[in-house]
Amino acid sequence: MYPYLRSRLERWDIVAHNACKHVLCVSLPPAVHSLPQDLTDAYGPPSNFLEIDIFNPQTVGVGRARFTTYEVRMRTNLPIFKLKESCVRRRYSDFEWLKNELERDSKIVVPPLPGKALKRQLPFRGDEGIFEESFIEERRQGLEQFINKIAGHPLAQNERCLHMFLQEEAIDRNYVPGKVRQ
Repeated sequence: MYPYLRSRLERWDIVAHNACKHVLCVSLPPAVHSLPQDLTDAYGPPSNFLEIDIFNPQTVGVGRARFTTYEVRMRTNLPIFKLKESCVRRRYSDFEWLKNELERDSKIVVPPLPGKALKRQLPFRGDEGIFEESFIEERRQGLEQFINKIAGHPLAQNERCLHMFLQEEAIDRNYVPGKVRQ
């Protein structure tokens, strides 16, 4: 008989039935007993959710005053948010503002934004540069990943700047940083 091996949660017993055949027997910890799930639990609304979509990019302005805005739609049932649904327009510089505010005032690690694409902003290019559809779509996806990572963090959900970014039509850049109270 082979000696048995132990791991943190399982005990493995290796038993030799004959010289050529070995069988692995596993002793598992007792199963966790759960209550059966009914249809309301399985297909009802989730207990807590926060959904943020970035969509409908629009390029506005002309020349050096040209920029792209994105709709930011939020739906939630988290009690920390005063509005359960909101839809606001934001441009890339607004996302930069949010990132800078969170890095300055919160204790979370803030993920990077999609790049500025400086080469695409050079004059005399043969294409639309940062206003090309493929670039706008790529940036939209990056911004959506960015905001969902931030908003999904429990400490960030208490930050006043995140609430302002997601729920107020205009960002007050002179706001007083702090936590949101329920």
